[in-house]
Amino acid sequence: MAAPKTTEPLWEIDQVADYLRIPKETLYTWRKRHYGPPASRVGRYLRYDPEEVRQWFRDQQQAV
Repeated sequence: MAAPKTTEPLWEIDQVADYLRIPKETLYTWRKRHYGPPASRVGRYLRYDPEEVRQWFRDQQQAV
């Protein structure tokens, strides 16, 4: 995966869950189903580019 496009720090799963207002378990389930905002592994941890999360959310709003 490409390097983050912003200089904003990467988000941890808790931050993404807070932003989307969903349980973090939902993010884990979505990841297993190849759905949800894109994440990268850093060691054993998931990290999210905040701009990609925001873009994914905007895309979901337009699909409705």
